[in-house]
Amino acid sequence: MDLVTDLATFVAPRGGTAVTIGAYDGVHCGHQFVIGHLRRLAAAGGLETVVLTFDRHPAAVVRPESAPKLLTDLDQRLELLAATGVDHSVVLRFDEARSQEEPEDFVRTVLVDGLRAAVVVVGEDFHFGRRRRGDVGLLTTMGDALGFQVAHVPLLAGASSTTVRRLLEAGDVAAAAELLGRPHEVRGVVERGDERGRELGYPTANVAVPDDILLPAPGIYAGWYGGDQAAAISVGRRPTFKEGGAPVVLEAYLLDFSGDLYGQQARVSFVSKLRDEERYDSIDELTRQMALDVEATRTALGWVRAG
Repeated sequence: MDLVTDLATFVAPRGGTAVTIGAYDGVHCGHQFVIGHLRRLAAAGGLETVVLTFDRHPAAVVRPESAPKLLTDLDQRLELLAATGVDHSVVLRFDEARSQEEPEDFVRTVLVDGLRAAVVVVGEDFHFGRRRRGDVGLLTTMGDALGFQVAHVPLLAGASSTTVRRLLEAGDVAAAAELLGRPHEVRGVVERGDERGRELGYPTANVAVPDDILLPAPGIYAGWYGGDQAAAISVGRRPTFKEGGAPVVLEAYLLDFSGDLYGQQARVSFVSKLRDEERYDSIDELTRQMALDVEATRTALGWVRAG
């Protein structure tokens, strides 16, 4: 996949392109459905495919006080888009000026002049431009006048970034994975914590996930570290040791692993929820539960004990 971060550098093929537009946060099954339709239309017309996306979620600029937490950072999003088989991903900067752009100007300068769009594929609820005034109807009218075809795709039932976020916020990582087509994954740097896990016999990787990325609800989960290392994962405020109001942290205990992970760029994915976060009255009670969590993780992931 060709990645373009400056529209001015994009060299559009002479025959034009088939374009889809959106934040594409999560690149979930609904997004993949739209991209599949894009690729079929492009193949039929001998066109190259373009996903036009943004460097940040538009809501972070338009309504920052209520912008949603993200399912994927930009690097993840571009990796997932590349895996769909599109020819080009074009990343537009979304700033205050872009948020005030009239939809007609966006169509002319970006779709027609910049991308030479011959086909534009969007979901049926697509809106764009200043005050979300642009919609499928306006796009179709302009396409008729400017020489591009518009195809609007019915929404895949239940598949939306909002639905995925709600499932994760409820701790239902298994249902979220069905809509994503993969387990929800977060990324961050492994930092030094208070090393209490080491003292308890369960050293954990403390992963500093950026504040704008969505973590599942507090609880204990079975999942993967780095894609192939089984991990018992804690998301929460560590109530046994911390008073109320402590920040939410992600800690991953890697099964049958020893080594130094500090400073590593970590990837942690969530397969199933094991239990809610709880406060324990004693360290012994906590460590007994941690042992049970590790065994439950082995069972959930089918992880065979090393040796």
